[in-house]
Amino acid sequence: MRPILEMCNRALQELSGRFGEMYSRLGRVSVPPEQLLRALLLQVLYTIRSERLLMEQLEYNLLFRWFVGLNIDEPVWDRTVFSKNRSRMLKADIAQAFFEMVLQQAREADLLSDEHFTVDGTLLEAWASMKSYQKKEEPPEKGSGSRGEMLLRDTHECQTDPDAQLYRKSGGGAFKLNHMAHVLMENRTGLPVAGKVTEAITSGEWDAAIEMLRNITEGRRATVGGDTGYDNASFVEAARAINVTPHVAQYKQRASAIDGRTTRHEGYQISLKKRKRIEQIFGWLKTVGGMRKLRHRGRALVQWMFTLALSAYNLVRLRTISIQAAKA
Repeated sequence: MRPILEMCNRALQELSGRFGEMYSRLGRVSVPPEQLLRALLLQVLYTIRSERLLMEQLEYNLLFRWFVGLNIDEPVWDRTVFSKNRSRMLKADIAQAFFEMVLQQAREADLLSDEHFTVDGTLLEAWASMKSYQKKEEPPEKGSGSRGEMLLRDTHECQTDPDAQLYRKSGGGAFKLNHMAHVLMENRTGLPVAGKVTEAITSGEWDAAIEMLRNITEGRRATVGGDTGYDNASFVEAARAINVTPHVAQYKQRASAIDGRTTRHEGYQISLKKRKRIEQIFGWLKTVGGMRKLRHRGRALVQWMFTLALSAYNLVRLRTISIQAAKA
């Protein structure tokens, strides 16, 4: 945890100006934003299910107190106060800023590729019951189907989390209330450089991938790997339009959107091998990071927590790389 805390403090130091604007000068003493963010990182790193359990851990766990910056006899915050202070960080978009500061440390160590990327998406099960999926009081006149046909998502919505949608990614899977999460990974060391949570729809993966690539590459030539789900004519065309060459796996059951002009290059085979590493990110997020079954509602808060979980993954990954480099 020492190298993780060191990298975390370096990132927080860059954000001290924004934290100063957030800290209230009125009322009772507030939770310091730096300590709150460290506590939320602990919740991700140690798979703590709720903020109530996190507060209990801070009462007696000396490792947690040391990481957060609490003295051994310092009182722990009330859970409600902790949640309200977290909402202020949501409004200030601190999770994205912290994510970028962690990436900056990797960039300074020359660990990031700015040419070769991999993209993929996964489903995050919403914190909602199927019983809350009820008919809308005022459904739209025109559906969202291919020819304006009415779909279930047009006539029904989740009362617990309106942003969640009934969706399944594979034909044999069960329909569940989900959000869709997307990750863009650079291929040099396997670090996620962008993450986005969207509505769970079929075209969501392609649209989110293009948006993340556009923001990261800024028009520079690049390649992007992907599984057969990205072997789609609209995605391939959109990627090439922003100067990105799609190195996606070819879908064998129909005509592929890419041809020999792409597959004949050695770099295409390298991208296919590298793209499998993105599954490690999703595996970590859903097991250690606790993102398999969400604990929060609303896309904005889910996006905030997803970005923070990606930051935690990058901190762990950077620590591992530094240890391996020291041994070498």
